[in-house]
Amino acid sequence: MSESLLLSCRSGFENDCAAEIQFHANQLGISGFARTKNEQGFVEFECFTAGDALAIHRKLDFRELVFTRQWQVVYQKLHLNPDDRISEILSLSQSWGKCSQFAQDYPDTNSGKQLSGFCRKFHKPLQKALVPFLESSSDYILQLFWLDSQMLYLGVRLASNSSPYPMGILRLKQPSVAPSRSTLKLDEAFAVLLNEDERARYIQPGQHAVDLGACPGGWSYQLIRRSMYVDAIDNGPMAEHLMESGQLTHYREDGFKFVPSRKNVSWLVCDMVEKPSRVTRLMLKWLLSGWCKYAIFNLKLPMKKRFAEVQQDLSLLREELSQTGYRFEVRAKQLYHDREEITVFACLHRD
Repeated sequence: MSESLLLSCRSGFENDCAAEIQFHANQLGISGFARTKNEQGFVEFECFTAGDALAIHRKLDFRELVFTRQWQVVYQKLHLNPDDRISEILSLSQSWGKCSQFAQDYPDTNSGKQLSGFCRKFHKPLQKALVPFLESSSDYILQLFWLDSQMLYLGVRLASNSSPYPMGILRLKQPSVAPSRSTLKLDEAFAVLLNEDERARYIQPGQHAVDLGACPGGWSYQLIRRSMYVDAIDNGPMAEHLMESGQLTHYREDGFKFVPSRKNVSWLVCDMVEKPSRVTRLMLKWLLSGWCKYAIFNLKLPMKKRFAEVQQDLSLLREELSQTGYRFEVRAKQLYHDREEITVFACLHRD
């Protein structure tokens, strides 16, 4: 049985997603090649040896994939009879062992979004047919990835090593009082880059935070609503209602030159439009100096060689933090609310 991996991504970032999975496959000693097309919203990575796609899916931590929203092992690419789509899906899925549930995805593109209605209608009849074959204790999810109403990739993914969100996308509603849409990026970052236990331990009411490049206050808003006190650093104006909250102090300074008077800041956040390498070094300065415990920041990516830039910046972060001898964490993702950028979480555990 031939196998491949299917990795969904933001439209326009297929080459970066392909380069990333090729890199990780090489690191695991697995041979294969990526098939992709610009603006199609996914990448297929074909392995030369049967079983290797599943091996990558089991061995590679999903959190290490920056450009991948969701992934699955593909066992079959099907062209279904529109009069009886369920029979073939049912027949093949039974031969792969028990799954706990099933999920339906499609490319997050303008053409792919037209499949949302079809998937909603198809959900109930497929669920009814699959119920006798689902086993709640299984870690596998039967995954359907539709190209149109008759063509799909059929396979599985591990619930414990994939995104818990439909299509790998956490959709958030824009708060009416938030000063800008960029607020959704930090809200999503807290949800995606931290697990539930980390959110409970790392985010506490009364903490002090610094927001570099804060204007007009989209990220400061997320900190304030989590009951933090914020030093907002930006030469531009902040939203008036944030200034009136009693939780924000505005410093009209350059974020690259600002030195905090308080040296035990819990959170540093940064969404400045600047070269990613320069932002990376600024974040390292704060973490290595002990000025903050946790940092979430955006890296604005160049139009070309985006994966290479990401790899270089994340490698620098990890190398510099590792030299301290302390335990550290670095995670990065191109979030749904990101655009030509990625979001990074980094921390240094000095205790």
